[in-house]
Amino acid sequence: MVSTSNGTTPFDVRRAGVLLHVTSLPPSSGTTGRGTLGEQAYRFVDFLAAAGVTVWQVLPLVPVHEEELSPYNALSAMAGNPDLIDRRRQADSGLSDAGSLTAAQRAEYGAWCEAHASWLEPYAEYSVLRDLFGRRDWQDWEPGLRDRDPARLEEVLTPHAARLEQLRFEQWVFDSQWDELRAYAAQAGILFFGDLPIFVAAFSADVWANRKMFVLDGQGRPITVTGVPPDYFAVDGQRWNNPHYAWDRMAADDFAWWRARIARQRELFDLVRIDHFRGFEAAWHVPLEAKTAREGHWVKGPGREVVRALVETAGEGTLVAEDLGVITPEVTALRDDYRLPGMKILQFAYNDDPDNPYLPKFHGEWSVVYTGTHDNDTTLGWWEGADKPTRAKVLAAVPDADEEMPWALIRLALSSTARLVVVPAQDLLELGTESRMNVPGVADGNWAWQAVNEAFDDALSQRVHAMVAAADRIPG
Repeated sequence: MVSTSNGTTPFDVRRAGVLLHVTSLPPSSGTTGRGTLGEQAYRFVDFLAAAGVTVWQVLPLVPVHEEELSPYNALSAMAGNPDLIDRRRQADSGLSDAGSLTAAQRAEYGAWCEAHASWLEPYAEYSVLRDLFGRRDWQDWEPGLRDRDPARLEEVLTPHAARLEQLRFEQWVFDSQWDELRAYAAQAGILFFGDLPIFVAAFSADVWANRKMFVLDGQGRPITVTGVPPDYFAVDGQRWNNPHYAWDRMAADDFAWWRARIARQRELFDLVRIDHFRGFEAAWHVPLEAKTAREGHWVKGPGREVVRALVETAGEGTLVAEDLGVITPEVTALRDDYRLPGMKILQFAYNDDPDNPYLPKFHGEWSVVYTGTHDNDTTLGWWEGADKPTRAKVLAAVPDADEEMPWALIRLALSSTARLVVVPAQDLLELGTESRMNVPGVADGNWAWQAVNEAFDDALSQRVHAMVAAADRIPG
């Protein structure tokens, strides 16, 4: 289990968290770029500590496709996003390239590369080949490279040894900067909470290097693709287009690929949310020719077998199940049998269903409560669009009906019996729909929101601290 400085595990005490992806941090001084692991990340840790918040939740830290920037459609499920590296911090550390390392650093770097070779080498090779082929899908590469013929790979990649080394070095720098930030946060008693998408992108190093683990045709293309049926977010469901897993082959080696994947996440995070957890019990298969995800069907998954492997590898008390959407008794039993906390979203709670599982009376201690997630509208935007019956139900439930939004819903979340409450940063900043992070089912305009400089100031930390303390969510 993960232990904090006072010897407890994450869910042994009441905690408050904030959801803010690294790219959404304010730009570094003198720049206009997206957030990085530089000075603003450390300032945000200071803000959390001053606010009494002990969990920082982020989205996946993976390298993204340039066209859409989604951290849920990555070039690698194991690598870090080199765009998150703070280049000024890298230069100040004297880490310009592998040739600049001291003897001790070279030894550390070499050991790190060896320990991570199983994903690092395919990622580096894939990245070089992808650039050589103008970012075409790997399924369209010549057969020798598409199928990873060792002789052909060596022939093509040998002239690019310097670029391969640069890609490896970038990954080490990313890990080094993340480890430094995490250690700084740990000194303040702050845990890092990561996010693991259950599926991986078809056009990724993971699928290219592990074809037998996926349901693909002879050219490496998916036979059916992932998605979900119609739900709160999309009337036609969502078509994600990831390949499905060949679960029988994964079971043959006791889910070694999954064990390696969750072990990598636990290197980076104290807690890990498994996105679309229900996909382990059954997944929605959408035919390639289908116009929408409505035409899909459920196919059973390995359930207990794979979840057992994950918990054994990650450690008890370190995983959270994203159990939103169409949840069956079988999915609930799978989650509960392995004591994985589920998620409760307050924006979903106030409809006409008296048995709505998101209502505070159904939260229980073993869950994570959110006002909304990265897929929801901000609370202020949601409230402005809510109809009168919904507003009436919410106002009857919040501790103080005269308190303005989004603070009334934040206070309601913090008052929950759940051990962990996470509030998106946009809600703390009182931002509207224009600051939404993602609209599911919509391809364009997502993942771009970024906080402005000085947004997380002393006045805000004091306000949040008072609310967190009143809710008994400051450990120790």
